[in-house]
This record gives sequence, C-alpha cells and structure tokens, in this order.
Amino acid sequence: MDILTLLGLLIGFGAIIGGNILEGGHTSSLMQITAFLIVFGGTLGCVFVQVPMPVFLRCMKITSWVFVPPKLEQQAAIDKIISWSNIARKEGLLGLESLVESETDPFAQKGLQLLVDGSEPDAIRGILEVELGVREHFDTQAAKVYEAFGGYSPTIGIIGAVMGLIHVMGNLADPSKLGAGIAVAFVATIYGVGFANMIFLPMANKLKSAIHQQSQFREMIIEGIISIAEGENPRNIETKLQGYLH
Repeated sequence: MDILTLLGLLIGFGAIIGGNILEGGHTSSLMQITAFLIVFGGTLGCVFVQVPMPVFLRCMKITSWVFVPPKLEQQAAIDKIISWSNIARKEGLLGLESLVESETDPFAQKGLQLLVDGSEPDAIRGILEVELGVREHFDTQAAKVYEAFGGYSPTIGIIGAVMGLIHVMGNLADPSKLGAGIAVAFVATIYGVGFANMIFLPMANKLKSAIHQQSQFREMIIEGIISIAEGENPRNIETKLQGYLH
C-alpha cells in the first residue's frame, strides 16, 4: 500500500474542507449532485472521444497501482540471474532449460528461453527491447488517460458554472435567490479544478512513476541475460546489476 497516496488525499481534501469551515462556510454547500454530474459526465465523455478502447481498459486495470504499486524484488531478481549464470558456466546454456517452465515472470521466461535456444546476444537484446518498448509505450498511454481527465475537467467545470449563471440570470426578478444561485453555480468550477489538480493529474504522474520503475526492472533483466549470453563472470554480472538497486 502506498501510504503517501492516501496521506496526500486526506491532507488535500482535509485542508480544503477544513479551510471552508474555518471561513464560516458550510460543507453542504459544496455537495452539489448537479455540478458533479456535469463535470464528471462531461469529462468522461471527452475522454471517451479521445482515447481508444484498449487504452482506456488498460488504464482502468492499472489504476490500482496508484494505491498498491507492483512489487519489484530487485535483489531477488539479481540473485536469480546470478544463479542462472553459475548454472550456465557449469553446465552450459542448455542447463537452464529445466528452469524455463518454472519461471513465473513472462518477460524473464522469454529471455531465458532465448538463452536456451542459443540466440546471439544482439538478437536477444533486440527481441527483449522491442517487447519492453511496446509495453512501456502502451502503459504510458494508459497513464495519460488521467492526464486527459485532468485537462478536460477544469474546462467542463467552467461550462457548468456558466450554465448555472445562465439559470441565475433567469431569476433576476427575485433578488433573494441570486446569491445562493451564484454560489451553487461556482461549485462546478471547484469540482473541475479540484478533480484535475488533486486526483487526476497526480494519479497520472504516480502511474508514470510506477511504469518507469517496471521498465528499469526489465532493463536490469535484459542486461543480466545478455551478460550470461556473452559468458561474463558471475561476479562481474552481480556488480553490474547492483547498479540498478535504489
């Protein structure tokens, strides 16, 4: 669980709601279902127009990474690569064949299979880097869905505020309703700007960070597999891979 994400949301919303109360405002005045429907529904519609379905579905799938990032056990991966290297030096690359099926990481499994097949180091690097690049690009596009939410949300909020003001103008004959009507109209702007800057944009950046960490992890695996293919000393491989540790 990413404690900073939860802490950030609590502090952010707590500061705004608390400040509103200290200023003498009422929390109920910020709870406007109509404004919420306009802002969220309008923003969602804009995002649907912008992004392809596979990208949107991938975005929904990786949203949990904001709160529970994928666990990357780098030291365990390094130890595993070093064990592969020792087996390859003692038994040859074919000695790794029995480990292919038991490998749980599909990316590492693919690299291990390429090793067993006797592929050249440059060929192994090319194949794995293509897969890494495509996966990173797809996941980054998915993270940018929340950037799209953050981009459209403030504008839709302004549209909601203008719509509310139009409604207020229709009641000019009753001055007693003007103040409350204008206050309600601007709630849409608060929703639009608040959602964008407190939820959508931070979520996009958190997802990008998680994607970058996964890419570095896979780059480490590529480097280890290539080093085994080139017959490097296990001690040298370990020293090299230790550079990827945070």
